[in-house]
Amino acid sequence: MTTIDLTIHADRRKRAIQRARERNIIIPTYAQMKDPSKIPASVKEELTRIGLWDIHPRNLFRINWHNEAKASGGTYGGINLLELPSSVTGVKARIFAIVGKWFPTGAHKVGAAFSCLVPRLVTGQFDPTSQKAVWPSTGNYCRGGAYDSALLGCESIAILPEGMSRERFEWLANVAGETIKTVGSESNVKEIFDKCNELRHSGQDLMIFDQFQEFPNYLWHYEVTGHAMEEAFHRIARPGDQFRGITSATGSAGTIASGDYMKQVFPNSKIAASEALQCPTLLENGFGAHRIEGIGDKHVPWIHNTKNTDLVVAIDDNGVVNTARLFNEPNGKKFLASKGVPEATIEQLNLLGFSGISNVQTAIKMAKYYEMGEQDVIFTIATDSMELYQSRLTEMHQEFGEYTDRDAAADYSRWLLGQSTDNMLELRYTDRRRVHNLKYFTWVEQQGKSYQDIQDMWYKPDYWTSVQKQAAEIDELIVEFNQEVGLGK
Repeated sequence: MTTIDLTIHADRRKRAIQRARERNIIIPTYAQMKDPSKIPASVKEELTRIGLWDIHPRNLFRINWHNEAKASGGTYGGINLLELPSSVTGVKARIFAIVGKWFPTGAHKVGAAFSCLVPRLVTGQFDPTSQKAVWPSTGNYCRGGAYDSALLGCESIAILPEGMSRERFEWLANVAGETIKTVGSESNVKEIFDKCNELRHSGQDLMIFDQFQEFPNYLWHYEVTGHAMEEAFHRIARPGDQFRGITSATGSAGTIASGDYMKQVFPNSKIAASEALQCPTLLENGFGAHRIEGIGDKHVPWIHNTKNTDLVVAIDDNGVVNTARLFNEPNGKKFLASKGVPEATIEQLNLLGFSGISNVQTAIKMAKYYEMGEQDVIFTIATDSMELYQSRLTEMHQEFGEYTDRDAAADYSRWLLGQSTDNMLELRYTDRRRVHNLKYFTWVEQQGKSYQDIQDMWYKPDYWTSVQKQAAEIDELIVEFNQEVGLGK
C-alpha cells in the first residue's frame, strides 16, 4: 500500500478524543507547521510562558522550523538558519544549514515522530488509553516519540542501540515509560528490527511506529522541511543566486524527502545522500560500524525515494568527530578566529551535532564535485546540536588528551579545506535501481513486504506523489478531531 492508511476506527477514536480532552491537547495541522502565522493567537500567548523542552501540550505547536531561538517563552520568527562561510568550508558556494536545536527535545526528529503518530491518533487506529507506543530508533526519533507519548499520557517504549550517547539515555530515563537498549551502535539497525518483531509476538497491546517504513515520516519532511528550505532560500537569495541542491544523511530517509519537494520547485537541483565511509551501504553495498550518531546504516530505508537521488557521498567518521572538537574546543575556536572565521559564526558552530557536521562536509564535497561558484546555494540540515554530544567530547579528552593548536590546524586543513571528491558516486539510472534493489533483503525477505510492493515502488509513476498529496486530507481529519475535543478557539 502506497498511501498512508486513514481508515477510521470509531470506538477507539472516541477514546482518543476523550484522552485529548483530558490532557488539554490541541493538534497542529501540517499547514500550521509550515506557516505559524496560521496558529491561533491564544496558543502563541500560552507559549510565552512555556519552556521549549517542557512536557506541555502546547509545545506540539513548536514542532516547526520557525521557533524563536530561546529556551523558554519563545514564539516564532524566520527559519532558524546557519550560514557556513568560505572561511569554514573552503569553497565559493554558499552553504546553509537549517537548525534543529530549537525544536522540543533539541532535535528535528520530534516532527517525524509526531507525523507518524497523528494520522493513527485522529483516525482511531491508535488508542492512547490502552496501547503502548513503540519507537524504534538510532537516537533522536525515539526521544521525539517518547516526548509525544508523554504529552498524550500513553505508555511508550523507546528502542535504541546501547552505544548511543549518554545524554540520550539520561533524558529517556525521565520521559519514556521503558527504554530498551539493543546490541551495537549506530549501524546496528537489524537488531532494532529484531527487537520490534519480538515485541510484536509478546502479547502486549502495542503499536510500533517504525520510522524506516512509515510514510508520514517522509510526508512531514516533504511538506514541512521542504517548505522551510524554500522559504529560507528566498530569504537569503541574492540576485542571480541559484539553488543547486540539498545534502542529507540517509538515516531513516525522512529528512532527505525535503529534497523531493525542492526538486519540484527547482527542477535543476540535486539531492545528495550521505553515509559513513566506514559503512558504505549505498556507495558499494558495504557494511561496518561508525560513529556518526543518528544516521543508521547497513540497510536502505523503505521510504527512501532512491529514484530521485542524484549523488551518494561517504564521509569519514574520523572527520566528523575531529571537526566536532575543532568547532567546540577553546583552542579550536581560537584557531578558526585566526583564519578569519567571523566570531558570530564560531559561536554558532555548536548548532551542528555529529550528523550536522557530516551533512556540511557532504555539501563541501558536492560543491567541489560540481565546481560551484559564489552564486550557487546548497542547503543541508543541522538535525540536532552538540548539546546532545557533550559526553563524547569528554570521552575524547580522556582518550586523546588536550586539543591543541596543532590538532586544530590539522583538522581544519584535512577535514574542511582538504575535503576532496573521493568516495562519491553520481548515480546513473542503473545505480539508483541497484540501491533500490538493496531494499529487497531487509524489507521483503525480513520484514514482510511483498514482491509487488517493491516493484510498485520503482515502476508505479504516482507512487511518491500519492503520498505527497495526503497532507491536506490529514489536516481535515486533524481539524475535525480538534473540533470534537472542543478546546480550540
